Amino acid sequence: MGTEQSKPKGPDLARGVPLGDVPDGGMVGGHVGDDAVLLARHGDELFAIGSTCSHYGGPLAEGLIVGDTVRCPWHHACFSLRTGDAVAAPAFNPMPCWRVEKRNGTAFVREKIEPADKRTPGKAQSSSAKPERVVIVGGGAAGFAAAEMLRREGFAGSVTMLSSEETAPYDRPNCSKDYLAGNAPEEWMPLRPPEFYKDQSIDLELRSDVTGIDAKGREVTLAGGRSIPFDKLLLATGAEPIRLDIAGADQPHVHVLRSLADSRAIIAKAKAARRAVVIGASFIGLEVAAALRAREIELHVVALERRPLERVLGREFGDVVRAIHEQHGVVFHLEETATAIDGGNVKLKGGTTLPADLVVVGIGVRPRLQLAERAGLKIDRGVAVNEYLETSVPGIFAAGDIARWPDRHTGENLRIEHWVVAERQGQTAARNILGQKQRFSEVPFFWSQHYDVPINYIGHAETWDDLDIEGNIESRDCLVRYRRNGRVLAVASIFRDVDNLKEEAAMESAG
Repeated sequence: MGTEQSKPKGPDLARGVPLGDVPDGGMVGGHVGDDAVLLARHGDELFAIGSTCSHYGGPLAEGLIVGDTVRCPWHHACFSLRTGDAVAAPAFNPMPCWRVEKRNGTAFVREKIEPADKRTPGKAQSSSAKPERVVIVGGGAAGFAAAEMLRREGFAGSVTMLSSEETAPYDRPNCSKDYLAGNAPEEWMPLRPPEFYKDQSIDLELRSDVTGIDAKGREVTLAGGRSIPFDKLLLATGAEPIRLDIAGADQPHVHVLRSLADSRAIIAKAKAARRAVVIGASFIGLEVAAALRAREIELHVVALERRPLERVLGREFGDVVRAIHEQHGVVFHLEETATAIDGGNVKLKGGTTLPADLVVVGIGVRPRLQLAERAGLKIDRGVAVNEYLETSVPGIFAAGDIARWPDRHTGENLRIEHWVVAERQGQTAARNILGQKQRFSEVPFFWSQHYDVPINYIGHAETWDDLDIEGNIESRDCLVRYRRNGRVLAVASIFRDVDNLKEEAAMESAG
């Protein structure tokens, strides 16, 4: 990635580009000196911002312009062309901007624009009932995104983040992808360096177990008995992995994967392991399989389904996902269950015994709802929230894996366990804590990596009655639409990133 960035491609934008080369809604990727720069047009306006996405380094010039924003083709991060701001997760860092000059039918990219300091204390506090003390319970995607956005919006009151984790907020998707495979270094994992929390006056308390919420008295209680008062509260307690309820499932070589600590424990065990069994053909289970195969460990997957991921992606996609993993040496035991883990052996219902130095269980997660239930919040297979992500108790919000919100695209109440959804809900909840009354109306998005094959998925289709395939799934070049009653509810794609972005934009505008 570093060498790609050190040799910017495309035209030298400082020397100028004919205006005709940049149509309305179009863009040109080039460079100014050693900087990769994107020149984009919206109406009669021209903008120049950095073209290497601040999330994972995706090429913005291969993305999509929507209004006066540009979206990254890889993971759908969204940036303002006017300011470079990361207006929607998974990116948080802004992009640099340059001044553009139009002269004699040519656009020239000039000097870099110094960013204005947007963190003016009090800027966002026009509401008369402004919160002075915000407490966030949870240090995952939603909790971090909310804390970051509160400060970005200029909130000057106290922000306390209570996390049960041992480490500051980190890149959870990487725990089952490149980090587990050994391709992502340790320094990639934190979402922000330690000094960020100090600089932004975010009081991050790790290893903090919140035992109760007094909704009327406006305070939370910690395991040690200490109470912390709040004016506004965000519940972002996330989900926990479902454990396997069979004999031997509590042995030290049997792992689940949810946290960075879990990922590190699996990596430590993988160093000496020769044979591994993954129980469950979920996205997490299959990503773990791919990561362990990258470490050259013999790998078997045991799953109840007839095809991996068939319930989410359909029969055709499921067959191809299976084929991709089999080409990399994974052995599947489908329509099968583990009945016991006897020492270093996994026993299956059908009579097969699989030797395993390492077992990883990926059979799903359940939302952590106990705090919300005890606090008397309305529960509906999740914490029920309105379109502003506020719970049944005014001033208490919920976001991420626990929140069930009214989704305007499907007309249903949804609870979705996606990283980007959690981050974006955290951002929306923060704005609403500040009284901005912003509806959460984002189209859900997630990505999954299987060796060199990425799967991007937008929308949400619990069930569908029609499915159409553009391209060819077997050739790993496709766009699949999932419809119910003629309406597109979701789209999955492989290597059709711009088409996927276009479908997302269409879904947004359709409402």
